[in-house]
Amino acid sequence: MLNPAAAPRVVSALLLLMTAAGGAFAAPASTAKTKRAADMVWTIGVYTGASPFDLQPASGVENPAFMPADTAGALDIVAHPFLAIEGSRYHLFFTAKNSQQGTGAIGHAESANGLNWAYRGIVLREPAVLSYPCVFKWRDDYYMVPESTENVIRLYRATRFPDEWHRVADVVKGDKLVSPTVVRHGDAWWLFVGRGNATLRLFRADELTGPWVEHPRSPIVENDLNIARPAGRPLLIDGRLFRLAQDCEPTYGNQVCAFEITLLSATEYAEKPVERSLVRASSSGWNAAAMHHVDAHRLAGGEWLAVVDALGSRVTRIPR
Repeated sequence: MLNPAAAPRVVSALLLLMTAAGGAFAAPASTAKTKRAADMVWTIGVYTGASPFDLQPASGVENPAFMPADTAGALDIVAHPFLAIEGSRYHLFFTAKNSQQGTGAIGHAESANGLNWAYRGIVLREPAVLSYPCVFKWRDDYYMVPESTENVIRLYRATRFPDEWHRVADVVKGDKLVSPTVVRHGDAWWLFVGRGNATLRLFRADELTGPWVEHPRSPIVENDLNIARPAGRPLLIDGRLFRLAQDCEPTYGNQVCAFEITLLSATEYAEKPVERSLVRASSSGWNAAAMHHVDAHRLAGGEWLAVVDALGSRVTRIPR
């Protein structure tokens, strides 16, 4: 949880959160709170470690590794990073927003080492605001299931990876659907999706294109801001499956925690918490106010590399 000394930054986090989520807020002009919010920014960092539960800032890079300034002014919010490693190239897909223009789409950056990133542009745009681009590979194709303000979760397939995506199917419809997260486990597909920040719903499908059916135990979390909203791709470690969750109380996205799924079938669901969080807000610097997303991948040598996001103080450096 955040240090009480970080309380002024908490106000900034809450204000900026509403912008990052595609919403709008009204605040009096020329107030100290407004000024503090203007000094905070969502950015993306890189962590490494022997496991996802032992992550540290990566050596060889100054976090944030990727920030709005790296887009030459095209964006003012970058968040919810998902990583795809294809051959010797690292591909970063992320929430790409310009809050001044009220736009939100899916952005793409590329790297030769997973540490230093070059912005390539927008790869998916719709009339609705898009965010949280859950990207995954199945067989020989890449798919994406982003969050949308259109009250429908859609499946996209890359017709030319990484920059051309085609809508394949509607997955789930409903209001307040946030952070849709798809994983293949056993002989089925599973979709974890928040209904707001305090409820977590679970859906199942035999085929990726559906039909998707809500699990009989869904919602698997109700009225709990600490553990409901998804916070990135589920982890599969030595046959054990873990879901990641944002801890949104007492402040939005102050840490990412994990739950080991001990029972997952067409009729049953059970999980237990992992005591150690993956990342958490530090109360100072680039990740002062919030860290609410982790996408961790095990590399060929056994080390884990994770892309994370954070809300904190603006960092000034020469854009790459």
